[in-house]
Amino acid sequence: MSKKVKKVAKKPTLAVVGATGAVGTVMLGILSERKDVWGEIRLIASARSAGKKLMCRGEELTVVALSPEAFDGIDVAMFDVPDEVSEEWAPIAVSRGAIVVDNSGAFRMDPKVPLVVPEVNPKDVKKRPKGIISNPNCTTLSMIVALGALHKQYGLKELVVASYQAASGAGQSGIDTLRDQISKVANTSVGDTAGDVRKVISDHGPFPAPLALNVIPWAGSLKEDGYSSEELKVRNESRKILGIANLKVSATCVRVPVLTTHSLAVHAIFEKEVSRQVAQDVLKNAAGVELVDDPENHKFPTPADVVGTDPTWVGRVRKSLDDANALDLFVCGDNLRKGAALNTAQIAELVAAEF
Repeated sequence: MSKKVKKVAKKPTLAVVGATGAVGTVMLGILSERKDVWGEIRLIASARSAGKKLMCRGEELTVVALSPEAFDGIDVAMFDVPDEVSEEWAPIAVSRGAIVVDNSGAFRMDPKVPLVVPEVNPKDVKKRPKGIISNPNCTTLSMIVALGALHKQYGLKELVVASYQAASGAGQSGIDTLRDQISKVANTSVGDTAGDVRKVISDHGPFPAPLALNVIPWAGSLKEDGYSSEELKVRNESRKILGIANLKVSATCVRVPVLTTHSLAVHAIFEKEVSRQVAQDVLKNAAGVELVDDPENHKFPTPADVVGTDPTWVGRVRKSLDDANALDLFVCGDNLRKGAALNTAQIAELVAAEF
């Protein structure tokens, strides 16, 4: 009697669109570090990057130009490109048979596209009538894993946040601009007279003012009533991810002279009375969260300690002195890893498990 041969499941194929960009570069490193759930990995970028050779999973891969045919035979496509590119090309990838995980803002608020953070709402990946799953903005992602855990415990009602956003949130030009500006002010006496920094730094790059020796209370583009696009993203995306349509959110987004890792000061109001100890325990045991909260010994998260790591780091957890239902905390998250590439990869892995 012949033995039945167990059929080995074929690993799904993956495309990385925007492989040569700031997030795409981080993505290739993440794909090399994580459990290998993929068959072929195809790197796609603009025509000018076609032919470039990049390393992923220990092998050299050649970048191919973005075209409809580039998606043939692809099961999952991760997009790390500007909104307008995703808007045009994600539906094309779907039409060629791929499921798209998009890191741009093009589809985040589309009611037919789920906005997913695997630690918070993993089941939403299956609700994708357009074949597209969206990845939240890096500022939202820097805090939402921790807030999702606290929401399950206490029921979130209201958020007041101030973000301290890194230069890399503005892309590679943000990184290059800050490094250049730091070199211009280093070993000078500027910074003690109004206007002297602007005299030394004439090139603001993607920022509306000098970033070195400065903070800028602005990130994103202008929206109605004086709000920036980043501030509205924090509000709208938090509501969608947590499934709280009427969540009250007030955000002020500030750009700070840090290369990579966003931070946020969070005041969260809940349905129930909170306990500092219980909140710390919830955060300590939450997937994707690292609690560093020992103010007596000056131990708390800072961007310099968090950059290059995967978790959402949380510290300075306090019960509000004026509201028994409110907590104050400080969070940090690498905006290029969990804030972009890592979350996209985690979503794609949830989809890969369906094959």
